[in-house]
Amino acid sequence: MPRPIQAVIDISAARHNYHVARQQNSFSGEPVKAWAVVKADAYGHGLMRVANALREVADGFALLDIEAAVTLREAGFRQPILLLEGFFDPEDLYVCAEYGLTTAIHRLEQLRMMREAALPVRFPIYLKLNTGMNRLGFKPEDIPAVRRELAETSAVASVTLMTHFAESDGARGVDWQLERFRRMTEGWNLPVSMANSAAILHHPQTVRGWVRPGIMLYGGSPFADVDAESLDLKPVMTLTSRIIAVQEIQPGERVGYGGTFEAVRPTRVGVVACGYADGYPRHAPSGSPILVNGKRTVTVGRVSMDMLACDLTDLPEAGVDSPVVLWGAGLPADEVAAAAGTISYELFCALARRVPVVEVGN
Repeated sequence: MPRPIQAVIDISAARHNYHVARQQNSFSGEPVKAWAVVKADAYGHGLMRVANALREVADGFALLDIEAAVTLREAGFRQPILLLEGFFDPEDLYVCAEYGLTTAIHRLEQLRMMREAALPVRFPIYLKLNTGMNRLGFKPEDIPAVRRELAETSAVASVTLMTHFAESDGARGVDWQLERFRRMTEGWNLPVSMANSAAILHHPQTVRGWVRPGIMLYGGSPFADVDAESLDLKPVMTLTSRIIAVQEIQPGERVGYGGTFEAVRPTRVGVVACGYADGYPRHAPSGSPILVNGKRTVTVGRVSMDMLACDLTDLPEAGVDSPVVLWGAGLPADEVAAAAGTISYELFCALARRVPVVEVGN
């Protein structure tokens, strides 16, 4: 038998979550379209797996790598495909032209490369404006030069104005960035794309044009204090394993490398076939939630490469071969991530290649 760990990917949940994003009311009353954000191998869920799940419903796909965009095109996807970080070399422009890709533009050099390239066709761009995230994009003082470059660039078929919110999941919100966006785009009657997952769900004033659902597409909550279920989001990935051994230890005995957990009572310890080489966070402390036989308990001791341990003392029916859920259905990844001091994005993206994947929900 193979090692008993696997990741179950529910593609019907991905379709459900996409519809949750797609059906949010537009602030302007106009129809809203949604990019399915499938960067980072669809947040660790598998690019082609998620894209195929959304083939008949997605308005478009957004990602980073031009090779991944070409993969989608060659697999027969005809929807718009957006390169969120744009292109990095003039040669990329010919690939964009050949495969009908949409590219983000966030610095003047990219516009100059487009102007100087002898491109066979024109294609759409997303002009990224820096309204406060301070990663990529043009600042207000750049706008006159941007306008001049656009006026001289024949390769541009259409322009959409894009920004990204830094604190749409926090107390500061988005209004301060929206005001900067309004001032920067004054006089430009162009389509826009602003809303990420948190903005889609909590800031309806941003839901215009094309929205960009990311973590919500995979059933994760973008908010630290709001669970995914209350947002009508379903987990797409469930990481499961089994108990492979049970140890009976006495008060004062310790578990695992470094002896970081010390028993204060007679304790049944279940050993789970899952470790940091599978993608479970090594820094998850004792007390992190885990499901055994569908019931909650906690981890004990330090996570090792191939195994971790959990407390079975109050689950007398549990033993060798009992099913375990590390995160997913019945145990939100957001909760496990919070216990480990991280976010569900990292859990999903860290899933190791050695973990077998089972697809359900066709």
